[in-house]
Amino acid sequence: MLDVAFTAPWTSLALVLGAFVVFGGIWRSRLGIVTTIAIAIANYLYWRVVHTIPWDGTFGELWWPVTCLVVEVLALFDASILLAILSRPTNRSAEADAGEARLRAQWAENAELLPPVDVFIATYNEPREVLEKTILGCLAMDWPDARVWVLDDGRRPWVRDMCIAKGAGYINRPDNKGAKAGNINHGLTQTSAPFVAVFDADFVPQKDFLVRTMGFFENEKIGIVQIPHSFYNHDPMQTNLGLQQAMPDDQRFFFEAIMPGRDGWDASFCCGSNSVTRRSIFDEIGGGLPEGSITEDMLLTLASLRKGYITRYLNEPLAYGLAPESTAAFFVQRQRWAQGAIQILYLSHGPLGRGLKLRYRFLFLPSAWVTQGLQSVFTILAPILFALFNLAPMVGVNLDGIIFFLLPMIVALLGGISMLAPGRYYPLAAQILSVFQTFRILPAALKTLIAPKGLTFKVTPKGSGSKGGKRGPGDYVLFASLVLMAASLASLGINMLPDYRIITQDGLLPVVAFWLAFNMLMLLLVAMMCLEKPRVRGEERFDLRQTVTLIGEDGQMLSCSRGDISISGIGLQLDAPSSFAVGDRVQIVLPDVGILRGFVRYSARRIGIVFDFHSEEIRDRLIVSLFTNGMNVNAQRPSALAVAGAIVRRLWSADLSIRAQAADAPAEEAEAPVEKLSAATRCIPPGQRIDLRRPLVASGEDGAPLVAPADAPVPADPVDDSRQVA
Repeated sequence: MLDVAFTAPWTSLALVLGAFVVFGGIWRSRLGIVTTIAIAIANYLYWRVVHTIPWDGTFGELWWPVTCLVVEVLALFDASILLAILSRPTNRSAEADAGEARLRAQWAENAELLPPVDVFIATYNEPREVLEKTILGCLAMDWPDARVWVLDDGRRPWVRDMCIAKGAGYINRPDNKGAKAGNINHGLTQTSAPFVAVFDADFVPQKDFLVRTMGFFENEKIGIVQIPHSFYNHDPMQTNLGLQQAMPDDQRFFFEAIMPGRDGWDASFCCGSNSVTRRSIFDEIGGGLPEGSITEDMLLTLASLRKGYITRYLNEPLAYGLAPESTAAFFVQRQRWAQGAIQILYLSHGPLGRGLKLRYRFLFLPSAWVTQGLQSVFTILAPILFALFNLAPMVGVNLDGIIFFLLPMIVALLGGISMLAPGRYYPLAAQILSVFQTFRILPAALKTLIAPKGLTFKVTPKGSGSKGGKRGPGDYVLFASLVLMAASLASLGINMLPDYRIITQDGLLPVVAFWLAFNMLMLLLVAMMCLEKPRVRGEERFDLRQTVTLIGEDGQMLSCSRGDISISGIGLQLDAPSSFAVGDRVQIVLPDVGILRGFVRYSARRIGIVFDFHSEEIRDRLIVSLFTNGMNVNAQRPSALAVAGAIVRRLWSADLSIRAQAADAPAEEAEAPVEKLSAATRCIPPGQRIDLRRPLVASGEDGAPLVAPADAPVPADPVDDSRQVA
């Protein structure tokens, strides 16, 4: 009877559809969604195992269908873990609100009631334009005793000098042993605050970062508080496919759906940046971060779990950084993540070591790095091999089986995940990205499975150090995608000719043809992702969120609240043509910054002004204003259908030109040797710093800004001669 129930096509379809009826209001019930998906998967797997494999056949008949089945089972195993994670997300904002209120009340009563926090900025080779934003953001955080330290593993004199000028502490060490983990561990030996916040060199914290996170530590079982990695620029998929305004970056699904779900299982983990940790944890686990893997952050969480501490996750954008700015940087980052996650499997304090609950062992398995890649490879190769060599991934299958077993499972799984993570999971975009990264990540992951030792920590290139715009048709990913596109097209063409057709089952030919066509669409989009688009702006621009006043040399004034602004200039959208002429010198009054100077670059209904900074302090205040007061760069939450439509439309307006370099970029020269300090330990404590959170704007009796003449002398920035440089 069971066999009849599962093999009757209409019964199978009714079983899946019935689950939607039983769990009415499914879009509101996570249990209902997960249960429906589970029924669809179980129904499919029964049919797949019992009716699509010739178990009594020869090895030649079995090896390919069984191999495909194993890959599917592994992928569905990972999908099951994902569904469990998505079934119980948390929202800790109310707890953060209560904690912030308590902390601010204590601060108002007595600032000494709040504990000191050491703020570490780990850096190696990041350029000034990246690092200075993070330093200023950390210095501007709301906290009475935040001790900002730059941990410079590059031993660069200009970093030391910048720290002294800004008021941050500077620490370096004589070697680079242990990479980032070793750098942080050395910083721990030089500092003493009971809590340690860690930021990568490109992540700028918001002013309320500490007051939003520190309240969680009133629970002594909370050892680490992690917040999302949010970005103020666009990633390679958004940029190269021209989808900057159509979809959010690819990490929103992980940080805004998966991590809150992991938090519901007390299995969220430290992500290397944007976290605060109790210093006592480092003492309990051996004096610092574990250095056995290039993903020291996940090892820290596993070590703290074994000591009874929980990593709490607050899903609020409290720090913004740089997403990879080129496909080359993207692969450096993802390869490090994949190799590090797999590497910890072999460590005694990894997820398979002693002292962890069973659920943690499953939730920290890094199998997805392998199974997702294998699934992408087989999804592309299976129809090609079937159409060219009659190697069927399923034996004895007809169109009814596809419609009543496979299709309901796919719809339930992809649709269900989209419902569990609305506005964060986009099936088509996820599949394209999976195929794109498979060509590089899967070989690295498989190599690490075989030889996990000897991996080196590679820093993701950022800012001017991110080498993009030089990838051509000879690139491996582009070449592989074009070859597979050609193979898919050839296999489809052959089977369109009756005399040469390989697929003899007429009912399956439309299915395989659709499969091949869909794969070609994906591969074309993957190829488009490989064609690097130049970054035409030197600095990221943000929408204007305040009223700006322009004052000309003749005293004329203009106020506007529409436009965009960056560190280098401002553009204002006017209702009528501007009376300012190109080349005019103007002063710009920004309410939360102060008075800036600049000159008009173009003028019409939109006026563009290039800043001409008269002091480093006013530039610093502008950076703090732009980068630490919240951003709306991740606010868009389009539907999955809207994103899919935008992706498909890109095919009709695709720019397939290969850009070797931005048109306005200078020719690349050989890099000059980097000046380094001598190999010694240096620890220069934080010095006096200016409060960058208050604007430098004076007002007259009528409330109008008092503006100094354009040629007025500017006082020099104060220098603290008491701080000695080692």
